[in-house]
Amino acid sequence: MNPDHNTAQQALNFARKALREGDRLEARRWAERAATLAPDEEAPWLLLAAVASPRASIFYLKRALAINPGSKRAREGMHWAIRRLRANPPPSPRPRTLVASSIPMEAMIKPRPALLPWTLVILILAAGLVAWFGSPTFSRAFSANKPLSVAQLDVSKDTRTPTPTATFTPTPTFTPTPTPTDTPTPTPTDTPTATPTKTPPPTKTPKPAPPQPSGGGARPANVGPNERWIDVDLSQQRTYAYQGDELVNSFIVSTGTWLHPTVTGEFRIYVKYRYADMSGPGYYLPNVPFVMYFYRGYGLHGTYWHHNFGTPMSHGCVNLPTDAAGWLFNWASVGTIVNVHP
Repeated sequence: MNPDHNTAQQALNFARKALREGDRLEARRWAERAATLAPDEEAPWLLLAAVASPRASIFYLKRALAINPGSKRAREGMHWAIRRLRANPPPSPRPRTLVASSIPMEAMIKPRPALLPWTLVILILAAGLVAWFGSPTFSRAFSANKPLSVAQLDVSKDTRTPTPTATFTPTPTFTPTPTPTDTPTPTPTDTPTATPTKTPPPTKTPKPAPPQPSGGGARPANVGPNERWIDVDLSQQRTYAYQGDELVNSFIVSTGTWLHPTVTGEFRIYVKYRYADMSGPGYYLPNVPFVMYFYRGYGLHGTYWHHNFGTPMSHGCVNLPTDAAGWLFNWASVGTIVNVHP
């Protein structure tokens, strides 16, 4: 017999005993232990639903129904959880109240100086100055300050005729005419004609091959040439979305740690939840977005509690950024193959 199954059964017995004694916290702790050891058993999820909040109870009962769709206890528990949720709806957000300001409008308006009267005064002064400088009065006043010319001065001119002085004329000298000499004429030389060279025809540049997706594995044998499938590369911490052999999108992710490794193999998405509560030993995560389970409790989902993508961080699931998980949630469907490999 599987030792994990025996340990899970012991944890279930402790959980039932704690529930009978009214210790719901202890009962929940043992039930979570049993669900971790035996996630494919229905009983741990039913016990967790009995001690959880209404919304969490619905999540646990969905897990139980996924394991055993014909379970009468799980169906009755689902009706019970829905009645609890309707009786205790989540509180509505508190409406915001707009508080009117008590400051008068006059106090908020900054007075501005009256510029128009000063502008008119400056324009009038400028026009007066222009009229003054252009008037004949200004011209006469300005010319009165000029010094008198030579014609206006009463100065007698010297009427004596100056005695002419002799001017020496230089004797012309003979300038010899230069005798022409023979000017050597350069002998023309032949200009070499360039020898035509053969121009090689242009070579065709080979068309580069289309880029191949980095990372990612080969298309599984049972995936059709136009079928959508998901590839999870644990060593690269990346998830790839393919359609046949064509890479459609890729995302950086965080998978399981060495204590809680992610399962490897070829699986299919068996259920999708827009929001789901997740819990395990030492953690409880409500409203996890865009959840797609592909093997037992292992799934791809959005992550709001950390941003350390590219480093193993999870308990076995594939953590994606929320926007990337939303894209993948809308792109994939129930039955899409998930190929997980080192």
